[in-house]
Amino acid sequence: MEVRSTVGVGSREDLSMAYTPGVARVCTAIAEQPELARHYTWIPNVVAVVTDGTAVLGLGDIGPAAAMPVMEGKAVLFKSFGGVDAVPICLDTTDVEEIIETVARLAPSFGGINLEDISAPRCFEIEDRLKERLDIPVFHDDQHGTAVVALAALQNALKLTGRDPATTRVVISGAGAAGVAVAKILLEAGIRDLAVTDRKGVLHSSRGDLTPVKRALAVLTADQTGRSGSLADVLEGADVYIGVSGGTVPEEDVARMAPESIIFGLANPDPEVHPDVAHKYARIVATGRSDFPNQINNVLAFPGIFRGAFDVHATAITEGMKLAAATALADLVGDDLSEELIVPSPFDPRVGPAVSGAVAEAARRDGVARL
Repeated sequence: MEVRSTVGVGSREDLSMAYTPGVARVCTAIAEQPELARHYTWIPNVVAVVTDGTAVLGLGDIGPAAAMPVMEGKAVLFKSFGGVDAVPICLDTTDVEEIIETVARLAPSFGGINLEDISAPRCFEIEDRLKERLDIPVFHDDQHGTAVVALAALQNALKLTGRDPATTRVVISGAGAAGVAVAKILLEAGIRDLAVTDRKGVLHSSRGDLTPVKRALAVLTADQTGRSGSLADVLEGADVYIGVSGGTVPEEDVARMAPESIIFGLANPDPEVHPDVAHKYARIVATGRSDFPNQINNVLAFPGIFRGAFDVHATAITEGMKLAAATALADLVGDDLSEELIVPSPFDPRVGPAVSGAVAEAARRDGVARL
């Protein structure tokens, strides 16, 4: 990574414009009209990629220093796939209050905040409180990037198998950051029969061990259908399995799913259901890996989402913007839709513009656009 100027500084005149005395004119103008910072600085095109290093990839809590390579990689993807500048920031604290306060104090230097690899359940509170406090987009990609791409893939998988979201039975294993976000976006998209499981089984309100986040999700999911029990119990007859938990689902449980089922095993590097096993029973299989078809890759979503939000100077990223991003991704597949192609390639040059355009339009509809 590097930072480069967009203009040359090759003469005394250039220097006087880039720094003193010319730069003072810009400072004075912004002091008088703070909103001019969105026009005369890099702020409207730069995102802070912020982590505390507690949930890095599949590596877990490896700390802020070891997390830096992932944050740098994220910044490179922002630039390569969305034309968005990004600065990786690794915080040497895991305290919720300290993280919120630090990010809030840094916020005037950025057009948006991308939270990354912060462990659950702290990530939920951090994101929610920063969204309340700041007037720029705040987005936890481990939650919402995964959810957007998973929904896009599921929309196309349902189309291929002739299923209606309202009557499709879905099981999600994993109630961490990604699992909660995937569940919420599926509900927004019309899924009605949804069970979410953690290590102790289905989330339902009669359980006394649920966190506030899990309890709220239980009310929206299993409490509506009356489902309970273990993952194996709810997989029987299920149309869709989405794994965001790690671990392994026994083959005998997979075999009890509905005919022409859909299996997304998204844990990396080892999917909850290996594709070789999944293909014995499922019509459509997706993973988080690049060496199998149908990779559910967040890079399909987050660069375009921020690009679209920045293009209209959005104050937030709404549920409508996320749904629009998912639909735009699903629609890009078009006539190429098949069991081996339910989401576009990250290298499809249409992805970024399609997602950003849909997100910008949704931001205007939802009333969060300033342009």
